[in-house]
Amino acid sequence: MNIPSVIAKELSLGENQILATIGLFKEGATVPFIARYRKEKTGGLDEEQIRDIEDRMQYLELLE
Repeated sequence: MNIPSVIAKELSLGENQILATIGLFKEGATVPFIARYRKEKTGGLDEEQIRDIEDRMQYLELLE
């Protein structure tokens, strides 16, 4: 399963935005940090969108 592609379709976001956000999570970044200091990497995602990505990512990783 291609998790970034699935999340992009579910949330109607760009796959590059999802990949960048997942990459930041893997580096240990938190939702508030990403929303506040990494907008340029995520294409301007807000805190709610980032949290939605985190929730879907965690759920889909459990299914694998």
